[in-house]
Amino acid sequence: MSNIKSIDLLRVSLPFDINGPRNGIRPGMAAWTKMESMMVRVNTTDGISGWGEAFGHFVNPGTFATLQGLVAPWYIGKDSRSIAPLLDQADRTFSGFGRGGPVRYALSAIDIALWDIAGQRAGQPVYRLLGGNTPTIGLYASLFRYGDPDAIARVSREAEAAGHAMIKLHEATIPNFMAAREALKPETHVSLDVGSPWTVGEARVIARAIRDKNFAWLEEPVWPPEDFAGLAQVRSEGMPISCGENVGTVHEFRAFFENGAIDVAQPSVIKIGGITEMRRVIALAEAHSVRMVPHCFYWGPGYNASAHMVAAQARPALLETAYLTFEDTINPTFNPKSGKLALPETPGLGFTPNAAALEKYTIAKATVA
Repeated sequence: MSNIKSIDLLRVSLPFDINGPRNGIRPGMAAWTKMESMMVRVNTTDGISGWGEAFGHFVNPGTFATLQGLVAPWYIGKDSRSIAPLLDQADRTFSGFGRGGPVRYALSAIDIALWDIAGQRAGQPVYRLLGGNTPTIGLYASLFRYGDPDAIARVSREAEAAGHAMIKLHEATIPNFMAAREALKPETHVSLDVGSPWTVGEARVIARAIRDKNFAWLEEPVWPPEDFAGLAQVRSEGMPISCGENVGTVHEFRAFFENGAIDVAQPSVIKIGGITEMRRVIALAEAHSVRMVPHCFYWGPGYNASAHMVAAQARPALLETAYLTFEDTINPTFNPKSGKLALPETPGLGFTPNAAALEKYTIAKATVA
């Protein structure tokens, strides 16, 4: 037997620099100076431990409480080998608390940790368990919101020089879009994550204005982001559309696909239900001929999980990597100053944190047993 014996919770906060103007994660929020990781470590009765991560960032106090008081206790004593059935049972058990948000994030973390354990037990990296055989993947640099054309151009060129084949902006004006596009080589892709700021009509105007400007995609252009029909209207303007980081289940992605709303699906492994649910989204996206490029604006075990998902895909994709400089290194796999990542043959996710740094930057921890 390999039952779940205990689950460690670690809320880790790591200071960072972005080499440019600091803004909040969204307009009106305080400047972002530390990036958190809500980590879990699942320990089994046969002595294997696996790492996972739950979303995220400024809602981590709520996710931590949800894990400690509700979700983690339910998993204690369960069979760690029963990964997909456990996710489905937990999903039904906790459905009254919402199909997204902290409960879903908590389920994601534990599911990821169970896949890490499965890989270790099998003596294989997770991407090979998922059918992949290409350990080296490309990265793309996901920039912060600078709001300044000069800073955008400068940091974009820096990321391009580091080997990133694509630069993602988190800006929302055409002049800022063009600051990066004009600063970079024509073959370097530029994608635009605007954070759902516009009505459908406003987004259609923007899409028409930029569709011939050599941008890879326009991400989450309308509010609310789950306006499937509205996104389809924006897409009809001829600009590729991406969406999905805030989607909670495979069923919502089905609505995107059936409405012809997106060209690129972007589920987040630490939001949607972990690797188990991501596999279902990938299969559905393939059936609808929609590209899969996971959302990944984090640096902990979830980053490793996202890398393994990308390495296992039949269709090549780049891994989103937040472009920043941390005060210290906790996850050696995370290296935004390179455009390539070679996954090791280490069984599981290969998340081996720097123990001293992990202890230094942990701001809350608990064990559920």
